[in-house]
This record gives sequence, structure tokens and C-alpha cells, in this order.
Amino acid sequence: MKNLSAIILGGGQGARLYPLTKDRSKPAVPLAGKYRLIDIPISNCLNSDIRRIFVLTQFNSESLNRHIAQTYHFDMFTDGFVDILAAEQTHESRDWFQGTADAVRKCFRHFDTGHTSHLLILSGDQLYRMDYRDFFRFHQEKGADVTVAMIPVPEADVPGFGIMKVDRNTRIVDFVEKPPLDRAAPLRLTAEEIAAIPEKYHAVLNAKPYLASMGIYLFNTDVLAELLRIERFNDFGKDIIPHAIKNLNVYGYPFDGYWSDIGTIKSFYQANLELTKANPEFEIYDAAYPVYTHARFLPSSKIFRCQIHSSIVSEGCVLSGALVWNSILGIRSRVGSGTEIRDSMIMGADYLEDTAMLNENRRLGRPDIGIGNYCTIRRAILDKNVRIGNNVQILNKDNAQNFETDQYVVCDGIVIIPKNTMLPDNTVI
Repeated sequence: MKNLSAIILGGGQGARLYPLTKDRSKPAVPLAGKYRLIDIPISNCLNSDIRRIFVLTQFNSESLNRHIAQTYHFDMFTDGFVDILAAEQTHESRDWFQGTADAVRKCFRHFDTGHTSHLLILSGDQLYRMDYRDFFRFHQEKGADVTVAMIPVPEADVPGFGIMKVDRNTRIVDFVEKPPLDRAAPLRLTAEEIAAIPEKYHAVLNAKPYLASMGIYLFNTDVLAELLRIERFNDFGKDIIPHAIKNLNVYGYPFDGYWSDIGTIKSFYQANLELTKANPEFEIYDAAYPVYTHARFLPSSKIFRCQIHSSIVSEGCVLSGALVWNSILGIRSRVGSGTEIRDSMIMGADYLEDTAMLNENRRLGRPDIGIGNYCTIRRAILDKNVRIGNNVQILNKDNAQNFETDQYVVCDGIVIIPKNTMLPDNTVI
């Protein structure tokens, strides 16, 4: 894999993940208590023996830069790296990235070094585990110019994806980006077309008869260079792939593992809480394919007189007399006595408050970072460094679906407390 470089697209504003993306880029959003979204594609690369990795960003990239700089180090005997490439003004262009393909175009001089025969394009907001070596092998065996990873989806999900149709050799013969249902009917796989696809996919395809792009592309470098010279092509799904299937050898790579597009608050919430199950579809605990992240050297968590059911408790936490059910407690979480947390994601804190900080909290009359005593938190996401006083109730008592105030946001019925927010004693949401 020495001649293959990976490009992770993380430059979008991440508006659908607001307010989690208010002060950070989408790939920097915390995941599963101790990770960040960017750790998933980077870990997949490292586990696939890919050591040349670029991350393209545009909005709020400071925390992402810091995380990558602190986490991914390579020794002097390898040419491996994980580099951040932010949108920049050059003599050729003074514009922001205009789309996924335009982002790669504007940074292409960094990739086309003469030593890279293939470029792997990845998304920074997906949860999955893939061995890209199998993907690369498939690409070479087919003699492909471009290969698109694809996954079956049900009809209801069709408008959210690029939908493709393939022949019996899995060559893509049609592709429509996010088609309305009335336009998607010709893309539905027939029984004969399903029979032409490898048998292990048949059961899934009968229930999910559409093939969706995963936003994962493998290009021959010279082919991508030619496609990017067409300046009106700014997006892979809308422009590059539909054009390529008419003029080049473009194949679909069937993927049969777990995959979740974490592009919305609802999908982010569901993907995280899925991890608390005894046997989740995506398993963090896989010794053969670990998920890497920043090594923080935090102490083990302290748990006093608590009841914890189907939950994940990260390192550096202190829990006293709490009930935690089907929830995730992120690093350095502090939970007070008599507090009940259900179906929630607590992201924790960026630092532990020392004695001087705690005394300052007393002087200012503000809660400590963490969750106070006798609180009730249900179906919520608490971002990092929040200060929750005593007797606070986060219940979405009015059953709001989409609502925003200065202190919280409700999205699809999920209450989100933004980073660094303070809720005083007896607050009710």
C-alpha cells in the first residue's frame, strides 16, 4: 500500500450536527466516550497499512489540528504522516472549497508527488470498519479506473444517498445523487440483478433493494487528475462519478459490514447508544482492528454506591451514588449523588478541576464541571465542560422536536447542552 495515499474529507460546516459543531469541525466531534469521529477513518487506514493520510478541513479546525498533532506520530524510519490541509488562498484561487471534489482539486499538488499511483477518498463522519486492502485488491482485479464502495439501503433511505445500478460484474451503469423516490424506481434492483451479485448479499438485497454510495472512492491518480481539470465539477457525487461512469471503467465494491453515516444529531445519537449494547453491530472491542485515539494517561474511574446498566464509562470519571442506564459517560465525567442518567451521552471534560478551581467555583457561586446531585437526565447529549447544578431536570418536558434557546438545543426530540454551558440549580428543561 506504499503507493496509495488517503484523503479524508472533513471540510464541511457540519450544520446538521449543530450545536456540536458550533466550536469544532465535524471530524473533531467526540465519539463513544473517548474517541473523535476522525479516529475512525484514520484507524481504518492504519489497520490497512496506509501511512500517508491527508485530512482536508475548512471550518473550526483548531481542536482537530490539536487532536491529530497529539495523537498520530510516526517514527523517523517511515515516511508515514497524518497531515491537516486547511482551505487556503493561493495565486490560483482565493475561494473556499466549493465542494468535495473542489477541495481535492485545490489541494492536489500535495498528493500528486509522483510516488502515489492511487488516491483513496474517505469521509470524516462515518462509523464503520473496513480493510482497505480488500477494497484496493478488488479495484486492481477489475482493472478499474474508479471504484465506489456501496452498501444496500431500504427505499425510505434512498433520498439521502447517491444511488447506483450495477451489471453482473458490478460495473456501475447508472448513478443518481440523492434522487427523489419517484425518480429512483429505475435504480431498484430486480430479482435477476440481485442473482448476479455474490450470493452472500442476496438476503440483505431482498430487504434493501437499492445500492447506495458510501462516499468512499478509490481513483487511479492520473484518472482523478484528468477529472479535476474539468473546473465545473465541484462534487464527487453530483459531478465526478456520473461523468466517470459514462467514460471510464467504474465499479461498485459491495460492502457487507456495519456502516453508519453520522451526519445528523439523530444518527449521531443512535450510533453512540448502539455501542452500549452487549453485542453491538459495530464493536469497539476488536483487538485485530483497534480504534486509535489520543493516549491521555488518565486514572481509572472511581465509582461509589452506583447502579450502572448497559453503559460505557470512560477513564478519569468519578461517580457517586448515581443511576446510569443505557448511556455513555465520556472522559473525566463527574456525576453527583442521587442523579439519574438514562439514554444519554455525556461527553465529559477537557480537564479536571484542581482545588484552586473548585474554590473559585465556590466563590463565584457556580457549579463544578460535571453533573450535580439529584439531577435527572434523559435522552440528552451533554457536550464537554458543561456545569450542571443540583436538582436539574433535563427531560424535554414539553416534548419539543426542534427548538433552540441560549442554553440548549432540541433536535429530533434530543436535548443538546452545548459545550461550556452552565445550568444553575433547579433548572428544568
